[in-house]
Amino acid sequence: MWLRFKTKKKKNAELRTESALLQSLSLHDEQDEGLSGDLQHNLNVLQSIYTECPDIVFRPFVIHGKKQAALIYFEGLSNCEEMNENVLAPLMSENSADIQEIKGIVEQRLSIAKVNYVQAVDECVKHISLGYTLLLIDGFDQGILLALMKFEKRSVEEPTAESVVRGPREGFTETLYVNTSILRRKIRSPLMKFKTLKIGRYTQTDVSIAYILGLAEEQLLEEVRNRLMRIDIDGVMDSGNIEEFIEDASFSPFPQIISTERPDVAASALLEGRVVILTEGSPFALIAPVTIFSLMQASEDYYERFLLGTVIRWMRFLLLGVSLMLPSIYVALLAFHQEMIPTTLLISIAASREQIPFPAIVEALLMEITFEALREAGIRLPKQIGSAVSIVGALIIGDAAVSAGLVSPPMVMVVAFTGIASFTSGRYNAAGAFRILRFPLIILAGSLGLLGVMWGLILIVIHLCTLRSFGVPYLSGLAPGMRNEWKDMLVRAPIWSLKKRPKFSSDDNPVRQSAGTRPGPAQGGE
Repeated sequence: MWLRFKTKKKKNAELRTESALLQSLSLHDEQDEGLSGDLQHNLNVLQSIYTECPDIVFRPFVIHGKKQAALIYFEGLSNCEEMNENVLAPLMSENSADIQEIKGIVEQRLSIAKVNYVQAVDECVKHISLGYTLLLIDGFDQGILLALMKFEKRSVEEPTAESVVRGPREGFTETLYVNTSILRRKIRSPLMKFKTLKIGRYTQTDVSIAYILGLAEEQLLEEVRNRLMRIDIDGVMDSGNIEEFIEDASFSPFPQIISTERPDVAASALLEGRVVILTEGSPFALIAPVTIFSLMQASEDYYERFLLGTVIRWMRFLLLGVSLMLPSIYVALLAFHQEMIPTTLLISIAASREQIPFPAIVEALLMEITFEALREAGIRLPKQIGSAVSIVGALIIGDAAVSAGLVSPPMVMVVAFTGIASFTSGRYNAAGAFRILRFPLIILAGSLGLLGVMWGLILIVIHLCTLRSFGVPYLSGLAPGMRNEWKDMLVRAPIWSLKKRPKFSSDDNPVRQSAGTRPGPAQGGE
């Protein structure tokens, strides 16, 4: 009985698949053909394509009682008020009677800024899905696309993931043309170009490559474009989907592309000769190529005085090293190298661990997993209760774990300081790499002591030396060494001293500022 039911179910699935395939092939054939001069035939073709689409509107009307016409648009994507005022009212009025040519009617009666003519049905379908209104007129074998798009979009707001004390407060939105306009307002040169591609079989998502002509290398632009064109997927929901397809090493924990919500960060990257990838429906722009030192930088470093920016950058490097190695070093010292701990501190730690039933490695892993769980819970919960749950949960769980004798107070302090140090990263995805690598280092420390920690660090450095971001070495500036880039790598030199762009930018325009820009007293004054 079960075998017959399964066979019947399989045959039904095959029939449904075959039917869907035949239907899609017929629709594909219909979309490949061009429009004809017969209005009714064109409407029949489009109605057969848009079956079971209740939000599509076919609005027939007559141009001054003589020519049959129709408007086709999606409800919610087109501006009906403008359509009534600038299309239907002028075309249905008596003043259109004396104009014989259809293009003359469009040019003289339609007060719409952008009007295009299309011949193919697939072009009509594509533009209707983008929010255009299609005007079809009997006796005219072309469709008239009217730019009457209007849909809900989020207003420009301050980025929540990259907040700053000093600097611009605007962030990218999910609307592509809004993001490009923000970049245009920051970089007003006509040399800033955009190349737009469509990715996704069903979503047809617009993806735009932004660059400055003469600053970005031609080979870099071609490589970015080729990697994007190779993407063949059903749909793109966010720029993160694209990032996984175009990065050099997918299995590396270190990100090879920067994602940012800040237009000032994207504009600064363009001025350095990098490429910015904007995606329709995503507020995050992708920046390539990058180095590990780019991930350690924050936009606010360049808005404060350079001495403060340098000290903060050094502190960021130090704390990221702490977030990576502190738990593993603590476990190694407790398990193998007690002689390296001062006697007074060792006695205090031994007294606090007297009732702990687990070895140091189990204790560290238990606390790290608990801390990561609390961090994720604080992110996923609603904003009103997320921060309260994470803070209160950490306090209650930490105190309860110490009272129950599961972990020692020094271990709670080590894990808490490690978590705080990981928050100082300029980029969330860079901090994620250190969070991932922390666990294998703890295991190596609990197994081999400081020797295991050193082995783990050597493997990480070897991996970083082999890593590339669109052909640029991940440790570029340090290995291979470039003294010019040390000014914006290990320190944050004054803006007036950063005279040259990074080495990976185009050789046609390597200088970013003219000589004599160093500040000082005015010359020639009284």
